[in-house]
Amino acid sequence: MGEDYFGFSWTRNENRKNVTIYVNNPADISVIVIYFLVVLAVGIWAMVRTNRATVGGFFLAGRSMVWWPIGASLFASNIGSGHFVGIAGTGAAAGIAIGGFEWNVYIADLHNMTVSTTLSLCSIIFCTLNSLYLQVVTLPEYLKKRFGGQRIRIYLSVLSLFLYVFTKISADMFAGAIFINQALGLNIYLAVIILLLITALYTVTGGLAAVIVQRCLSAKNLSHVKAGCILCGYLKLLPMFLVVFPGMISRVLYTDEIACVDPKECDYYCGTSVGCSNIAYPKLVVDLMPNGLRGLMLSVMLASLMSSLTSIFNSAGTLFTMDIYTKIRPKAKEKELMIAGRVFMLFLIGVSIAWIPIVQSAQSGQLFDYIQSITSYLAPPIAAVFTLAIFCKRVNEPFSRSGLLVALVRMITEFAYGTGSCVGPSNCPTIICGVHYLYFALVLFGLSCILILSISLMTKHIDDKHLYRLCWSLRNSTEERIDLEEDDWTDDQDSDSVQTEEVRKDPSCWKKAYNWLCGFDQGDAPKLTKEQEAALNMKLTDTTEKPLWRNLVNANAIILLTICVFFHGFFG
Repeated sequence: MGEDYFGFSWTRNENRKNVTIYVNNPADISVIVIYFLVVLAVGIWAMVRTNRATVGGFFLAGRSMVWWPIGASLFASNIGSGHFVGIAGTGAAAGIAIGGFEWNVYIADLHNMTVSTTLSLCSIIFCTLNSLYLQVVTLPEYLKKRFGGQRIRIYLSVLSLFLYVFTKISADMFAGAIFINQALGLNIYLAVIILLLITALYTVTGGLAAVIVQRCLSAKNLSHVKAGCILCGYLKLLPMFLVVFPGMISRVLYTDEIACVDPKECDYYCGTSVGCSNIAYPKLVVDLMPNGLRGLMLSVMLASLMSSLTSIFNSAGTLFTMDIYTKIRPKAKEKELMIAGRVFMLFLIGVSIAWIPIVQSAQSGQLFDYIQSITSYLAPPIAAVFTLAIFCKRVNEPFSRSGLLVALVRMITEFAYGTGSCVGPSNCPTIICGVHYLYFALVLFGLSCILILSISLMTKHIDDKHLYRLCWSLRNSTEERIDLEEDDWTDDQDSDSVQTEEVRKDPSCWKKAYNWLCGFDQGDAPKLTKEQEAALNMKLTDTTEKPLWRNLVNANAIILLTICVFFHGFFG
């Protein structure tokens, strides 16, 4: 049990210097236990209160959310344990600049374009076009309506799932495990398993009401969408002061551990030879905070991790169920779709755990740099597609797959050769890995845009009758849109096959309990009449705003951007 596996023993290595178990007092333990009890209570409350018997009820929370929980959920899902560990670690290694990277989200965040949580103008634009005008659930569904066919929709769904595995699930689990390792001395994989068991309990059973995964898509109206994004924007000003500065302080206080250079020393202090900057924030918390507050801080870390994971699991389940599984099983019933989404969540968990060793050693051990490098390789082609699809009517077919191939060559080569460190540079060929990943992202985005526009201009354009409310210039059109011809794959399920159920018998007690736990009981999901469906659709597609709230929200958007520009100038 004393031998390490990827930097950690099953419990803790007694030969290490940092073997103190800090969370071993009644105050800390009580706070953590109370937190978990509250979380479980919230999950049970969601199970009792929420209609989880339909895909819409499970994944979209009925589209009844107001602005403040939307903004809070956006921030909580974006600021996860990866930020507390990764950003603080990069701040400890490179200084204050990483805080500006966080503020740049107001202008454009290419990664969040893949999961519909962009905090900039793109967020409001996309939510206006898609969640209210079009009633689409996922980004690939928008592409299907915009360009017709299924190839681009499937392409984007698969790519988004890759991003979930490489940049979100595995990175967040690794970050949370680092914190638990520092506090409890547990092995990284044992810590991950414990976290996943608790997270899965209320994610798989509670549905979206507990975590509000499609946050903006579940808003009451457009004003709530805008206000939620702006509230999240104000909250995004905080990471510089709450995360980056503490990371820099930790380097000053624990220079030998955090700023270690020699691989043997790094392995001695934190269990990995490429660097120990990732432990900057956890080290500060467990060493300096008093009993009780230390347990509270660990609970906060667990909360941020579980919030991120629940959002990702539900988003991934939505993508797989709506965009992939319905093509494999076009006549699948509602219950089958629910089961497929949950089983796919378990598959993602397994793949992500297997990827954790790569996360641990990439980018000189700096977690946030690893996340942004993967994003820079995979997200620019997606961002180019959506930017041109929304703002350029002339675009007719996004040939972004070529851009993706270039990105995959860079990513695979870099992982094959390793990213190296300050004492052991990578042997990756300069022609492939010589350009910094942020510059590479800009170049790849530009090449993708040029490729898409060039091919579109040489081919037939799409008539406006197919683009009403799909492009920004036609967003206010009231004319009926004619959908583009689809390919051979069936997009929508046969309504008869979905609604047709076998004659239901009175289930046994254990069957009733199983249906209630997993949300399969259809008793709470009565079939709507045509009049009720029409009224509901009219409510969901209503984009009118009261002038007072519209002006108030727009004014806050301008104020927020002004503050962001000031912070860049002041700290720059």
